Amino acid sequence: MALRSETPPPPADRVPDAPAASARPTSAQLKAEIDSGRTGDKIPAHDPGLSPLGTDDEAAGSPADASRVALARDEETRPRRRRAARMATGHGANQWVMPAYYGLVVAAAVAVGLVVWLLR
Repeated sequence: MALRSETPPPPADRVPDAPAASARPTSAQLKAEIDSGRTGDKIPAHDPGLSPLGTDDEAAGSPADASRVALARDEETRPRRRRAARMATGHGANQWVMPAYYGLVVAAAVAVGLVVWLLR
């Protein structure tokens, strides 16, 4: 029996680089910033989308202009937003939550075990 590799096949195994600053950014650059992890929303990984960002706008005949994409890139990569995303995932100031939860589950199991042991 062959074991399946946990490493995803290319291109999902590569970590995308953050795009360079541009005077006329595109929605593809915004997606690259999200995929590179600069926004704090997800870990750096290639994310193949069914329809990439901006596709629906282009299909409707009104692609997003560069000023709106630049505003979105600026808002998505602000340090305040990255800090908030890091705290929401438990890797920031809230990293005590999961150990406390596990401790509560273990304490409840021990309490139930003690009650059962004392009542037999």
